[in-house]
Amino acid sequence: MEKEVKGNEYVLEGADGFGQVRIANDVVARIACLAAMEVKGVASMAEDMTNEILAKVGIKTLAKGAVVDIEDGIVSVNLTLMLKFGYNIPATCEKVQGKVRSQIETMTGMKVRRVNVRVSGVTGE
Repeated sequence: MEKEVKGNEYVLEGADGFGQVRIANDVVARIACLAAMEVKGVASMAEDMTNEILAKVGIKTLAKGAVVDIEDGIVSVNLTLMLKFGYNIPATCEKVQGKVRSQIETMTGMKVRRVNVRVSGVTGE
């Protein structure tokens, strides 16, 4: 399949000319959020400044706490998380990075360049 990026979508062009598959950036961001939430020690996704600014100008994102950039078919993800008290922060973030990378690559076929994790707080819940 030939791959290209158009706007906020990743387009997969079928080799047989049968049609296209378009994957929106928000879908990739949602995959990242769901994967991160599966890791023990992650309490929730947190708003970051980018999501807050977008919300103020009327652009809603489906994936609170995740910003995805796709350039030449390579994905970069920025996540903002709240972690649970008592978990090792670097170890938990490393697990999040691995899980997010694996799920995006498995579900979309795209390569992941980086998964940046920002811990915005710790919760006792």
